[in-house]
Amino acid sequence: MSLRVRRRVIRRKSNNHFIESAMVPTRDGINLATDIHRPIRDGKMVEEPLPVLLQRTPYDKNSSARLEEAAFFTNNGYVTVMQDCRGRYESEGGFSKYVDEGQDGYDTLEWLAEQAWCNGKIGTFGLSYAAHTQAALASLSPPGLAAMWLECGGFASAYHSGCRNGGAFELRQVTWAFREAMESPEVRANPDTTRAAMVRQNLHEWFARFPWKRGHSPLSWSPAYEDYLMEIWGHDTYDEYWQQVGLCAMAHYGTFADVPQVHQCSWYDPYAASTVNNYLALSEAKSSKISLVMGPWTHGGRSVTYSGNVDFGPLATLDNPREGSFNDQRLSFFDHWLKEQDSAWDSRSPVKLFVMGGGSGRRNPEGRLDHGGKWVEEAAWPPSRVKETSLYLNTGGKLSVAMPEAGISPSAYRFDPEHPVPTIGGNISSGLPIMEPGGFDQRESEEFFGCQPPYLPLASRPDVLVFQTDPLPEGLEVTGPVVVNLWVSSTAVDTDFTAKLIDVYPPSRDYPEGYALNLSDGVLRTKFRQSWSEPKLMGPGEVCPISIDLYPTSNLFAQGHRIRLDISSSNFPRLDVNGNTGENPALSPIRVTADNTVYHDRTRPSHVLLWMAAGDC
Repeated sequence: MSLRVRRRVIRRKSNNHFIESAMVPTRDGINLATDIHRPIRDGKMVEEPLPVLLQRTPYDKNSSARLEEAAFFTNNGYVTVMQDCRGRYESEGGFSKYVDEGQDGYDTLEWLAEQAWCNGKIGTFGLSYAAHTQAALASLSPPGLAAMWLECGGFASAYHSGCRNGGAFELRQVTWAFREAMESPEVRANPDTTRAAMVRQNLHEWFARFPWKRGHSPLSWSPAYEDYLMEIWGHDTYDEYWQQVGLCAMAHYGTFADVPQVHQCSWYDPYAASTVNNYLALSEAKSSKISLVMGPWTHGGRSVTYSGNVDFGPLATLDNPREGSFNDQRLSFFDHWLKEQDSAWDSRSPVKLFVMGGGSGRRNPEGRLDHGGKWVEEAAWPPSRVKETSLYLNTGGKLSVAMPEAGISPSAYRFDPEHPVPTIGGNISSGLPIMEPGGFDQRESEEFFGCQPPYLPLASRPDVLVFQTDPLPEGLEVTGPVVVNLWVSSTAVDTDFTAKLIDVYPPSRDYPEGYALNLSDGVLRTKFRQSWSEPKLMGPGEVCPISIDLYPTSNLFAQGHRIRLDISSSNFPRLDVNGNTGENPALSPIRVTADNTVYHDRTRPSHVLLWMAAGDC
């Protein structure tokens, strides 16, 4: 398809390069605001064809962060293109999150490839939504695409992880929608009315009043964002909606571009599972060099050494003397694949991981736990040095490699949806002011939504089952996927089971009560235990096997620490709360209490599956 551009050439000079502004049309006639950053040589704009780097973003192509990125790559010999997604900032059309990005990205690359200043090689880069836009356009294998660096984004399947999770809905989509609605055209156009009304909304109060009604929610002043939220929350089965380009790369792996790629993310990021899953599938299916980089931070935190209230040491950032800054590493990647310059990218290990743990365990000057850690390079994920190991839930709250005995009584608790277990850290982005991401001691405090005095440990709640190992006689590394297999029953026709993997520190001078550090968590809505597309309710007293996929992780459990698994039925406000009726909690206000039971005897051996290796403490 040939596309013509409506160009308004501004050619303003900025940071030693020129910027041209253009409106690039898509196949349905919508024009996308696009800035073309072109290098200068000897005081004149370079006219010879060059490789192009593209970022498509809903977060303003003219923001300082994107202008700095554009200046860096342009001053290093690229034409750098920044584009506002449709319906955002200077682009036309209505914003429909995720689902327009494949075709819009394809049309943009088709146009770029036809330009005289493009040498036919186009790379893409960007963080978060700007990684989602990359995966979306790559699913259609557009012309000219030659390399990609996806940072903290790119859904393998938004239904399975990222928007929904084990059948539950990730409520960070709610806080994201409210924040971004503040920048929507209808809100910005009426600062004295619409925007003033939204500013008055208290999300803490609104989060206590789910489900929201269309037209009577804090998003009702921005109908497009309210429609987006109600639609995506309302789709609770895995159907064609969730398999669209932009929401589900795994449904399009066959046509996904076969080009060199870096998939980068972090252990406390909501896209950790998508990143690893995309790497595994694409590295097996494609012939191009595909790499995985996993750090210890929260969403986009590549240049900091901490996550939540936990610090990993001065070497925890991606910046390092051997490879240079993060920008230097991306430049080396694109120079190798787009300019055919020699570098270490051909010979480097495909997997680079940060193994958390092994620090002093003291409180550092910033008040964070010194958890420590180190970077390792591997040939595969999971690494060949770790072995699949089952730890079984045993009587007395024990977690052990020993199979449970016959006749052990099950463990039960009462799950009241009106009093859910509060979220304390975890894999969250865009959660403020409701949720705080990262690693924290699993103890209630006033800083976390839903916590109440006297702020006791979550393990003390009657609706949290705790299973833990004895203190470890030596260090033990866990690196890989985390899967919890349970045998369960409930008095309700549908309920949730949650699982959380925790590194338990022994008492110390800085932490007299120890420190229970969350590493990974997951959930399963039981009506989806057999099928994501055809839910099946449970019968009264029916004992069912279920599997809960937690986020992947890499952690060294030091000598004297314990490996702990917490089982419950809620994690709010990170996930929506199941009303135990079989209805979608986005649509039904009815909630009933459920008595939930976990079985862990010889014939029903509930266990957590970890990939383990002896660790060096």
